[in-house]
Amino acid sequence: MLSVTLHALRARLVTFAGSFAALALGVALLTVTGLALASSLDAPRHLPERFAAAPVVVKGADTLRVPTPIGTRTQRLARPRAVPPAAVAELRRLGKVTFDRTFAVRAEDAPGDLVGHPWPIAVFAPYEITSGRAPRTAREVVVTGTWAEPGRTLRTDHGSVTVVGTVADRGFEHAVFYTDARAARLAPRSAQLVVTARPAAVRNAMRGVPGVQVLTDDGRRLADPDLDRDRAALTALNALFGTAGGVTAFVSVFVVASTFAFVVAQRRREFGLLRAAGATPGQLRRSVLAEALLVGLPASAVGCVLGEYGAPRLARRTVDGGLAPGWFRIGDHAWPYCAAFTTGLLVALLGAAAAAWRADRTWPTEALREADIDSRPMTRGRWLCGAGLVPAAAVPLLLGDPGDLLHRKTYVSGPMVLITAVALLSPVLVRPLVRMLTSAPARFPGATGLLVREHAAAAVRRTAAVAAPVLVTVALTGSLLGATTTLNATRAAETRDRTTASFVLTPADDAGFDRATLRAVRAVPGTEVSVTSASAVYTLEDGVALVRSEARAADPATLAATARLPLASGRTSGLDDGSIIVNEEWERHTVGQRVRVWLGDGTRKTLRIAAVLRTGTGDNGVYVTPANAPGAAVDRVEVALRDGADRGAVAAGLREAVRPGDGRVLTADKWVAATYPQTDRTTRLGFLLVLGIALVYTGISLVNTTVMATAGRVRELAALRLAGATRGQVLRLAGAEALAAVAVGALLGLLVAVLELAGMWRALRLLSAPATLRLPWAAMGAAAGACALLAATAAVATAWPALRWATAKLTGTLE
Repeated sequence: MLSVTLHALRARLVTFAGSFAALALGVALLTVTGLALASSLDAPRHLPERFAAAPVVVKGADTLRVPTPIGTRTQRLARPRAVPPAAVAELRRLGKVTFDRTFAVRAEDAPGDLVGHPWPIAVFAPYEITSGRAPRTAREVVVTGTWAEPGRTLRTDHGSVTVVGTVADRGFEHAVFYTDARAARLAPRSAQLVVTARPAAVRNAMRGVPGVQVLTDDGRRLADPDLDRDRAALTALNALFGTAGGVTAFVSVFVVASTFAFVVAQRRREFGLLRAAGATPGQLRRSVLAEALLVGLPASAVGCVLGEYGAPRLARRTVDGGLAPGWFRIGDHAWPYCAAFTTGLLVALLGAAAAAWRADRTWPTEALREADIDSRPMTRGRWLCGAGLVPAAAVPLLLGDPGDLLHRKTYVSGPMVLITAVALLSPVLVRPLVRMLTSAPARFPGATGLLVREHAAAAVRRTAAVAAPVLVTVALTGSLLGATTTLNATRAAETRDRTTASFVLTPADDAGFDRATLRAVRAVPGTEVSVTSASAVYTLEDGVALVRSEARAADPATLAATARLPLASGRTSGLDDGSIIVNEEWERHTVGQRVRVWLGDGTRKTLRIAAVLRTGTGDNGVYVTPANAPGAAVDRVEVALRDGADRGAVAAGLREAVRPGDGRVLTADKWVAATYPQTDRTTRLGFLLVLGIALVYTGISLVNTTVMATAGRVRELAALRLAGATRGQVLRLAGAEALAAVAVGALLGLLVAVLELAGMWRALRLLSAPATLRLPWAAMGAAAGACALLAATAAVATAWPALRWATAKLTGTLE
């Protein structure tokens, strides 16, 4: 049978080339995403930056540690603690103590990320004067880099200062150095300091101080700003490439398996001839598996090579798009190649094995068949698998936890199950869909519409094979983009419903509004002002899980005038310094119950539940009073109009009040519109990247399948030419049949997207969220249109050159 296998490969070169291309590209995708995921598992090792020359750095507690029966649980504190005064006094006995302070600085015609420090701390980077001198008075500063020369006057939010010196830019910050006394007035609180003493002596002195960290050598990098930037970047990259890997793995396996199954389905008459010539069912099975092995081995190897070429380019695109930090590179990893190669080969063999099971049941009489009619397109195995996956996809949508459906892992993986179920059952749906779509064209003058309907409805497997990549393309586009759009719209509506203020004021940076600005805002006549701050609250659930909840600190007296909280029970006015407003996701959420919590600075408290918020989309955090959010900066001011107040005059007064600090004054609607689309920018770009990778592959696979399907019926098209059809008519027929198959796939993809988003809409309604169902019609239309163009072009381009040869040699055509 080996010679028969090799002869089949030569005779059906187009078919096997299509299988080779589908498998090679699938393995390439797996290799690319695997290499990207492996490279995102570890951040590069960073050396100390700001304190590279410091002998010892002592840092206040920045981590909450709570003992539980199964070990200590930790969370990063929203507000790190300062080094206790008693510990500072002890350190002064050992050597010189230099306090580090960091605060935001805003200046005209300056970098937007300026930070201020005291000049004495500069020596520990080390920074050295390159021009000018050190600052001596409160109105003198030294800056990093060359953006300001000595003698220049800077207008900052802390007053006008004169640049008297510059230091070299070390690449990790744009700094402005003040005198020690001026920096202490601008930032009275210091969370870390440098001690010029022996490390061993400092460790001994701090041994009994809870939470204080003594940092030396490489450990000094823990005192650098943005300590968590690499960890956060890694988390985002892992989520991005994990999602990409899951989607591309599904698309690759789906397309490769369906391609190999279609290849075998095309060869019924060939298998019938072999059976008539005496081949046993076992020989047919071995022949099909040998063909899969001969195609799978080189295709998987080529795919690994293509993946090695494509992975660095993907990394550059993610960096350029802001999805990955500048240090991200593809590393030297072996397991993605092994995993991709093995997966590709196994998928090819498993797809061929399933098809071989069907091939060995081919009767010799199949060789006598001339009509390409699928009398029994649904096998028993296909029925069982499809029927089994339908409840697997439906149960989470109808009976699952509503909150789970809003998680990214759920709404990414959910469509895959439903797509597979619909694809397996698609032969049942092809005939009625084709007849529905072509009912009007079939009545047009001429035979083209009628032939399209009858050919597409008769050759169910061929139509389903061409429709499969379109189904994946439209379903993934509609489900993933629709899920993010629906969640964003619902969150925006949820926020809009909560906000009764006329204006929302936001600061220029994370430093928040200062007291002078808040006094000026409150002085604007005709207003009710609610000042809120972002913080966090920690609680221990089930005795073992330390959970962080985002919190807002607000004065309950003014909060009610500017916000309409989605209360499930209790009253906003019940909030005081001894209570908290929680949401229904908390383990304890009954008004009057007492809960043990840790505040943003790690202070432990027991608070009474004053009110309970509905769960919503998960953005309904908790509310506390400012007394329970120590040190939190004011990052939002909501302003309501009193009766009779002039809206224009109030807006002008607010703009004047926040002008010194470059704050923004927005109407409530503009604030919602400006805030919520930006919160999901990374997620949306990530999905576009994932979809881009997957949809390019499905587009190529669509062309590949269309070429195979058209090449397999050249003899049929040539017969139409002999019956009197013109070349143009035959080519239009081929293109129209491809378009009919694309339309079937687009409708099935739309069905999957609608069902998935309907499940999300149900979940949002159960969570009492103002659900707003959003289908990305433009994106789905563009995806379907691209598929239609690709399929029609591939069908016509394949049929055109083959028609002349096939018509001339129709009687001698070998299959």
